[in-house]
Amino acid sequence: MKPVWIVDDDKSIRWVLEKTLAREQIPFKSFASASEALSQLDLGVEPPQVLVSDIRMPGESGLDLLKQVKERFPSLPVIIMTAYSDLDSAVAAFQGGAFEYMPKPFDVDQAMELIRRAIDESSHQVGASAEIGLVPEILGQAPAMQEVFRAIGRLSQSNATVMITGESGSGKELVARAVHRHSLRSDKPFIAINTAAIPRDLLESELFGHERGAFTGAATQRRGRFEQAEGGTLFLDEIGDMPPELQTRLLRVLSDGNYYRVGGHSPIKANVRIIAATHQNLETRVKEGLFREDLFHRLNVIRLRLPSLRERGEDIPILARHFLQKSAHDLGVEAKRFSDAALSHLASLDFPGNVRQLENICHWLTVMAPGQQVDLADLPAELRDSTQVSLGVDWESALAQEVDRLLAGDDGKVHDKLTNSFERVLITRALAHTGGRRIEAALALGIGRNTITRKIQELGLGAGRSNDAEHAPE
Repeated sequence: MKPVWIVDDDKSIRWVLEKTLAREQIPFKSFASASEALSQLDLGVEPPQVLVSDIRMPGESGLDLLKQVKERFPSLPVIIMTAYSDLDSAVAAFQGGAFEYMPKPFDVDQAMELIRRAIDESSHQVGASAEIGLVPEILGQAPAMQEVFRAIGRLSQSNATVMITGESGSGKELVARAVHRHSLRSDKPFIAINTAAIPRDLLESELFGHERGAFTGAATQRRGRFEQAEGGTLFLDEIGDMPPELQTRLLRVLSDGNYYRVGGHSPIKANVRIIAATHQNLETRVKEGLFREDLFHRLNVIRLRLPSLRERGEDIPILARHFLQKSAHDLGVEAKRFSDAALSHLASLDFPGNVRQLENICHWLTVMAPGQQVDLADLPAELRDSTQVSLGVDWESALAQEVDRLLAGDDGKVHDKLTNSFERVLITRALAHTGGRRIEAALALGIGRNTITRKIQELGLGAGRSNDAEHAPE
């Protein structure tokens, strides 16, 4: 059996993977840089069974290594690792022909399962390399967001119709733009229209355009959104609110590939990729007779479900810091920073308005917080006073209700979700109580100092340096 190659400048990562592979009796070789691995190939050394590489290293990057390896050995499975869990990295990895993308920190058992899958893989389709932007367009380390990143990467070579579902404020248009940006149509227009925001008597003209004199006030011919998006992507936001008569016209375009301007008699060929989005349950609206079933099936070719922010609480610190930086850049001021206590408290909140609400809060803090460090006391009063369990309700009863709700979903992850939520609340409240001092928070909770540090990392609550100097071993 040929060895698995590990390429990472981080010695501790190499050590963990080496020990895991040795335990599984899988041969391996380790390299501290991409150039070391490439030099071995230049010497004629037999290529590995699987290549596992970090994405950002001194010298040549993991993507450079991926590109060169794939040029020589197209069927070699390559797993890309990164601590920078952003969309551009994921898409670039998949477009470069990676077998899989693995964010750090990773679970050792899951990493081993992925390596075993890669060993069984005989070939993988090669895609085109992608340019990595300096600023990621979507951030997220949560598993649910990594699935979204993977889906966008796999869609990069497809023109399939996409349906994006998710709560209001969760970033559906941002994902739609990302799908377009990383698609074969990226050099053509991306046109967005919110079908719920336009009066129904104007929506037809907005979508399909109109001829001069088609109705009162139509003094000139007007191109609709379909024509504006020719060759590119048309994003139909809040598609669930589209009036029935427009649903019929849209279905005809999707079926026949032609449409007419309002008042027009000549068919116009549509060469447009459709991405639709909704916060509603379209299956329910179909059953209620509010949405055409045939249109639903036409739109629901590839579905991307965007998680709510409360489902990806570990991403709140990353997003909050990013939005503070973005707001400072937009306003031309020095960026502020969160204290551990403030960031931990934010990570414990539900954010019913999702990512949009968090971004607005960070913009408010950039303008209103008095100092350069945003402390717990600087947060808006309604956030400081927020609690996970409503007053007047016994917390065990509230827990029982939440268990019932999750069990009804039947996703098999009830224990993990509730355990993570429980530990997150315990630790964030203890940190808020001690002003972010981890050792004091650990003592207050009755757990070890190393335990609280590990839990903070696992739950994505680490906001930088701890207020404690050193963590002595337990």
